[in-house]
Amino acid sequence: MNYNLNYLFLGLFLIGALVVPLLPIVLAWFIAPKKPGPIKNEPYECGMQTEGDTWVQFRIHYYVFAILFVVFDVEALFLFPWTVIFKESGLGGLLAMGIFLAVLAVGLVYAWQEGALEWE
Repeated sequence: MNYNLNYLFLGLFLIGALVVPLLPIVLAWFIAPKKPGPIKNEPYECGMQTEGDTWVQFRIHYYVFAILFVVFDVEALFLFPWTVIFKESGLGGLLAMGIFLAVLAVGLVYAWQEGALEWE
């Protein structure tokens, strides 16, 4: 009986995972007013009319720096639980984490050589 109850909770969780994000989208589609017009179809940015060329090139350097931050932040998130189960994970866990850290170290060296960590 307890084994089947686990599947019931899993099924309810999956239904909830589908209903929670889809319900507001479906409700907004039915409830939202649909009165398009020339003013509503204009691009809107900060409540002001755009002046000049709207396609401005941004430096990719900022995005690369942010992505590197996220990668190494996720690395720290993986390291904390691993340190808790370090003794139980054995040699296989140590090798897996060593490979994970080696791949990240190679990525860090590559980003450093490419100058992605230089802030100019």
